[in-house]
Amino acid sequence: MNIDVEKENKTLLKMYRNLLQKASPYLQGDDQKTIRKAFVFATEAHKDMRRKSGEPFIYHPVAVATIVTEEIGLGTTSIVSALLHDVVEDTEYTFNDIETHFGSKVAKIVEGLTKISETSAKGDSLQAENFRKMLLTISEDIRVVLVKIADRLHNMRTLESMPKDKRLKIKSETEYIYAPLAHRLGLYNIKSELEDLSLKYSDRRTYDEISEKLRKSEPARVKFTNTFTEPIKRDLDRMGIKYRIKSRTKSIRSIFNKMRKQNIPFEEVFDLFAIRIIFGSTMEMEKAKCWQIYSVVTDHYRPNVSRLRDWVSMPKANGYESLHTTVMGPEGHWVEVQVRSERMDEIAEKGYAAHWKYKEKGKGGAQNGKPREQGIESWLNAVREMMENDKMSAIEFLDDFRSNLFNKEVFAFTPKGDLKVFPKGSTVLDFAFDIHTEVGAKCLGAKINGRLVPLNHELKNGDQIEILTANKPKATEGWLQFVKTSRARAKIKSYLKEDKRKMSELGREIVERKLKQMHLPFNDRTLKQLKDYFGLQTELDLYSQVGEGIIDHTEIKKFNEQHKQNEKLRSEKIVPETAKEFKKRIRRIRQDGDELVIGEDMESVHYSLAKCCNPIFGDDIFGFITINNGIKIHRTNCPNAVSMMANYGYRIIKARWANSQDSEYEIKLKVEGTDRVGLVNDVTKIISTQMCVNIKSISIDTESSIFKGTIGLSVHDTDEADNLINNLKDIDGIVKVIRLEE
Repeated sequence: MNIDVEKENKTLLKMYRNLLQKASPYLQGDDQKTIRKAFVFATEAHKDMRRKSGEPFIYHPVAVATIVTEEIGLGTTSIVSALLHDVVEDTEYTFNDIETHFGSKVAKIVEGLTKISETSAKGDSLQAENFRKMLLTISEDIRVVLVKIADRLHNMRTLESMPKDKRLKIKSETEYIYAPLAHRLGLYNIKSELEDLSLKYSDRRTYDEISEKLRKSEPARVKFTNTFTEPIKRDLDRMGIKYRIKSRTKSIRSIFNKMRKQNIPFEEVFDLFAIRIIFGSTMEMEKAKCWQIYSVVTDHYRPNVSRLRDWVSMPKANGYESLHTTVMGPEGHWVEVQVRSERMDEIAEKGYAAHWKYKEKGKGGAQNGKPREQGIESWLNAVREMMENDKMSAIEFLDDFRSNLFNKEVFAFTPKGDLKVFPKGSTVLDFAFDIHTEVGAKCLGAKINGRLVPLNHELKNGDQIEILTANKPKATEGWLQFVKTSRARAKIKSYLKEDKRKMSELGREIVERKLKQMHLPFNDRTLKQLKDYFGLQTELDLYSQVGEGIIDHTEIKKFNEQHKQNEKLRSEKIVPETAKEFKKRIRRIRQDGDELVIGEDMESVHYSLAKCCNPIFGDDIFGFITINNGIKIHRTNCPNAVSMMANYGYRIIKARWANSQDSEYEIKLKVEGTDRVGLVNDVTKIISTQMCVNIKSISIDTESSIFKGTIGLSVHDTDEADNLINNLKDIDGIVKVIRLEE
């Protein structure tokens, strides 16, 4: 490869100057010298390194530092940390070197961004351990997470050069943790881009189709926006209000979600964009001006009162403030209008970093006597509290953490009128634990608006709640099934822990004894296989269930029988434990690659098609190495794919279909429509006579002239399945035809 060093140096210098230009609003004193020092240090450290794309590695940290300042709005410490974030992980430099040259704050952030080595990982999932390590820094310095989000954004923007299995792993981690985390911290633009790029690498065809349709429909949207806003502009100008109006197009992922959820084509997604009115104002006048502008909009267009969202009076938990309304615009189209001040817009664009900017300037504002940033601070406090429970496995920790990332909220009040905010779906028990740990542990139920309700009753907006308690703690394992908040989960687990520990000691002795009787080693590998066989996350769960008799000796015996079968298989076929092991072993058989070929490798590799998504020839697929059942082949858009890839990337292998296949695959189609005489005959005629496809099963129910049916079929590939679906959609009366995943 010919390398034009001079050209690369010019590009790097241009990137560095662009970084300084974007950072200039945040720089003071010697900040520019400090950034230059970090840039020189990083350039020297990474001088012989290149990315998968072939470009110099140093481009990456400079790009991340630019995102940190331009798109998130962070200052010098974060910029320096971004420039240095890969130095310790990828070079000979240590944290002490970073601290000596750049101070303890930068060293601490870089440490939070540095991955755990494979040798020091303690649990089943190195990925989950790394997530936990990074997320634990939230309680010390949230800039670690913000820089990591910037790092992930640049990796996603440059993912094309990575091999397919790595792309799938990285996009799944992004979808699983980084996009929800960006959303929770108010970084809406970054969240949307991360989700769009995740779709691009899991379903490229759909991504390209929506992108192209958005591009083609843009002139019509611009024309519509101009027509819609003309009378509003006229009134605002006459009133002397300083404002700007912009149109915000829905993200590709959210359009895709709407199309899939409602089973409609792109052309029927009417809320493709929103009109945003941003005005200048003092803090004191913001709320009044929002409603003044709302009044102007509704003077011209009829509002849908059920779609009014007042996040000015009651900001979202991540600090988002705006007034949203949906009105009937020209040509019978519903249009969402968002009204917000410049300050609100900056917080909406740059999230948590903008919060701190206004807080430090003393412009955080107050709502009902409480600071506006209370919501995001409350969430951070809840996260910090959850992190005190260091007994959780990394996977369990991640599940609890993710449950706190999704911010649909419900507002409830104490008997004295204090406002409490919870995730949607929270129950009386979550409310009780939020008041006090003891109140939660002794909770019997509650009175809501004077009416008695059980402790699993879901909270609704505006509920006023009085908790009823017993004299002694009543916490049980079953409570974990209906609490939503990590605080409640952590406190219930701590109450149950002591009993569980006693049972687990007994269970451990039983497991050790049984394994010895069956001549199996009592080691990490066997225990991992046992956990996976019984579908458990931790060894503590395994031991306690054995101790309590939930798992008895006959079931352990069944595990032994399957274990023997697996060992027999291992002697006959490749049954790997990691992707690395698979690649080594498959290359001994086939020199030309490191992927599993479906249809050719059945004799040498133990694999099967996953039931959760039923892949067929033509689907994009990947292999997942299970503990006890060989390799399972999943579709890349399988509902379980994101979680598997995000937590167990080391078990993901590349897979493809053989070039030619004679196999048939079973699929199920869900069909809905309006009933009429002869409809079923038309359906079976298309399938059996016109397309010569074998019907395996058919079930149709009719109610009030609406029919719903499920048809099981044998097809050769995705082209045949797609043609069949399109032909069925053309039948008079058929409204919906979709391929079921299970």
